[in-house]
Order: sequence, then structure tokens, then C-alpha cells
Amino acid sequence: MTLNGNLLIGAQEVGATAGSMKALNPATNLEIEPSFAFGDIAEVDRAARLADDAFDSYNNTSLEVRAALLERIADGLDAITPELAQRASLETGLPVAQLEGEAAKTATQLRQFATVVRQGRFRQATIDPAQPARQPRPRMDHRMQKIALGPIAIFGASNFPISYSVAGGDTASALAAGCPVILKAHNGHPGTSELMGRVIRQAVKDSGLHEGVFSLVRGGGNAIGEALVDHPLIKGVTFTGSEGGGMALFRRAQLRPDPIPVFTEMTSVNPTFVLPAALFARGREIGDGFTERMLVTAGQACLKPAILLAIDGIGYSELKQAMIARVEAMQSRTMLTPGISTAYRKNVDRQLGAGAERIAAGGKPLGPWDGQSFLFEIDGSRMLDEPSLSEEVFGPAALLVRVKDVEQMIAIARQFRGQLSATMQIDRADHALAARLLPVLERRTGRIVINAFAHPQEVSYASIHGGPFPATSDGRFTSVGMSSIERFLRPVCYQGFPDELLPEALKHDNPRGIWRLTDGELSKA
Repeated sequence: MTLNGNLLIGAQEVGATAGSMKALNPATNLEIEPSFAFGDIAEVDRAARLADDAFDSYNNTSLEVRAALLERIADGLDAITPELAQRASLETGLPVAQLEGEAAKTATQLRQFATVVRQGRFRQATIDPAQPARQPRPRMDHRMQKIALGPIAIFGASNFPISYSVAGGDTASALAAGCPVILKAHNGHPGTSELMGRVIRQAVKDSGLHEGVFSLVRGGGNAIGEALVDHPLIKGVTFTGSEGGGMALFRRAQLRPDPIPVFTEMTSVNPTFVLPAALFARGREIGDGFTERMLVTAGQACLKPAILLAIDGIGYSELKQAMIARVEAMQSRTMLTPGISTAYRKNVDRQLGAGAERIAAGGKPLGPWDGQSFLFEIDGSRMLDEPSLSEEVFGPAALLVRVKDVEQMIAIARQFRGQLSATMQIDRADHALAARLLPVLERRTGRIVINAFAHPQEVSYASIHGGPFPATSDGRFTSVGMSSIERFLRPVCYQGFPDELLPEALKHDNPRGIWRLTDGELSKA
């Protein structure tokens, strides 16, 4: 597939109107052809108007047509996976094999959402039939379904250039809900973004849908992102990135004349709590497994297990030595972008300044943007006194917390802010303590893991990738898993409607055969 660097505004190719850029290979520090166009506010306006024009027809397509669109995108990704992975590797320094797996995961997720659409349960169709003889007042027929919010602006993420980018979960779930998408491509992998954008655009065309269902824009600074959030035709925003960036968008959206939801995924350290019996039985295994998961993708994952807490006792030394050995054996690796590499080094210095002791270091950097792996240790009392130690270090570094006793472990758990996940390593003898710790963690995270690690995560009907602030801006929702579609839906009630005017999901004969709640009973009637 040819890359020309154009913006994709519906079916149109748009060249640079506000400058251009070339991708950077972070492993060589050299630019990669071709040049990629930057747009300005005019391109955002064109894309938003096209999306708004597309909304009514796309939101009212049959479930089958919408599901088929998602499957066409998945097929298109499969067809270009070798090319896509090669380009993404050049732009990020990530291994080709890992990126091929990411592409396969993305295609699988799109097909899962196609199933969700065909099943129709996301509509949450609810029917309270008329009761004309009810006294003292008759009840009219009431029917409810959920419909799409409207055009959605999606900000592509840096760390997973395929599965959290142009064709990732945010796009898949928004399209599944019936929302046209305007994708702001991440400048860290512009070629990768264009390849996926062209696949989606072709799938929209092949499905016979309005061209405004998908557009891809790109900009050189904050202006184009701010224009997306400000545009009155945009009805929702998703963002994956730093807390500062996410909250700037969130606050901006609340200052609009018509405030809109911004669903952000921002920061998490995904703490692991090793309880005493588990530490005694398998401290070395836990330490090694934790550190191996921490170092995946050079620690550049939102679910990286970053902090491990264990009570100083039998098994602690074995756990610590296993962590040290794994870190010291790790060679430095190229980080995704110069900005991420620079921020990582600054945050490592912050940990040292807050009193953490460096107890292990991996191989020294060889390239300009390499990340060196580190393991720090801190006493539990210092952890309680210095809140900055609980802040995210995005990169291949972890913090081991030497805890005095059970009460101190629970006190530290209460100090954590909202997290995407938390883990407990337990044996049967730990169950009573785990039961005490569980409600503390439930208040602070969206996913609790037993005897595994935060990363990786399944994409399924039950999986959750969300949590209280600052992990996300709205802990009621998830950005991963089939229920992520709920971010882009709102309820509408239809009262007293004749059957011919009812939406398909609410018609009397239930032509799609979807599950509906009728008079409080779930059935396909």
C-alpha cells in the first residue's frame, strides 16, 4: 500500500495546509520518508461536517451492515499485517513479531465487536407494554433503546501503535455503537496510522456507507486537537496518554457551550501485593514473573506492573534477588519516542530524589533514545511519607516496597490513587488478609487480579480497562472489552409509537430476534 502522507477527510485526499513532518526512527535517530501533511482548523471542520452528515444514516444502518463493516476492517488489517508491522517497527523500535501479534489482536477485537452488534444486546431494548385498563390511569406503551451519541473524536495513543491507535478499541467500539469517527493520528507513528486509516476508509466505501463515517487528521501542535474538542458537531472524545494531556482535554470539553464527555485513560502503577503465605511459598517465582512483565515493551504499557509490595520476612530476600537478576540481565532498548525517553529519565531521577534506593540496573543505553532498566527499593514508612513514589514512571523501572507488617500494607494500599488494575499474590492461608485488602482495592481500581500479573489483558465481554481518577476521567466505563461500547450510547424512550415508526430493535415482532426486557422479563419476544 502506497503512503503519500495525505490527510484522509472522508473519501478525499488532502495535502498539507499547516506544514508537514517526517517520521523518526528512534533506533537510528533518522527520519523516514515520506512527508506527512499537517492540517488546521479548516480540515477539522470539514471532517466534522462530513461526520455529522453521515450520522443519521450510519446510526440507522441495519445491525448486519454495521457488523459487516467491522469485519471488512478486520480483513483489511489481516491483508496488510506484514507491511503494517514492518512500518510500525521502523517508527517505534518495537519488534516486528510483537507488532504482528498486536495487529492480530486488533483484527480479533473488530470481529468480536461485529458479534456484539449482531446480537443487538448493546441496544438494551426495554419494553413496558400499554395497559389501557389500568386504574386509576391507563399506561401508554413505553419502549427504550440506546442510540449513538454522534460523531466521536479519537486521539491515537503512542504506546500501542496498532491496537490503541487508528483501528484500535476506541474506533472499533465507536463504530460498533453507530458513531462516525474522526481520528487524530499520533505523530509518533504517522505511516502506521495512514496504513490503517486507508483500510478503514476502503471498508467504509465497500460497505456503501457515507464517506463521513471515518476521517483521519494530523497536526503539528495542540491546535488541531483543541479544534476537535471545541467543534460543536463533535459529541464525545477519547484519549490515551498522560494525566496532564487528558485533563487538559477534559477541562476544555466542559467549558464548551454544550459540554461533552471525554473518556480518558491516563496513569496507573498497577500495584502488586504479595501476601505472606504466597511470599513464603514462591517468593522467587513471583519476583521473577513480576519483573518479566514489567520489562515487556520496555515498560511502555499502561498495565505495566510498576510497584510490588511485600512484607519483610521469609521469602522476601528470594523475591528481591529474583527481581535484581532479571533487571541486571536486561539490555537497554529503544523507547517509542524522544519525548518518552526524556520523560523516563526525568522520572527515574525523581524516584531517586524521593528517597528510593537503586538496587539493580540493566545494560547501559547504546542508542540516543534507549531506556535503561532499573529496580528501586523503599521502606514502607517512606512510601507513606512521600506520595510522589506512587506516581507512574513510564518505562522499564519498578519499585519494590519493603513493608513492615499487614497494617502497613493496608495503609499503603489506602494511599494509592485510582488504578487500572491491582494484583494480589496469595495462597490459601492468605485468604483472610486478602478479604481485608479486597474492599480497599475495589475502591481504587477497575480490575483485580489474583495470582497473575496486570499485563497482558484479555479483550472479552468481562474485561475492564478503567478505574477511578486519575486512571481514567470516568471510572464508570472501560476502554477495553465489549462493554466499552457503552461510552458512546445514550437512552431514548419512545412512548405511544405506532409499530411502523418504531426502531427495528423495538418493533412488536422483534425482527432481529434480539434479547429484550419486556415487563421486567428477559426474552426474545
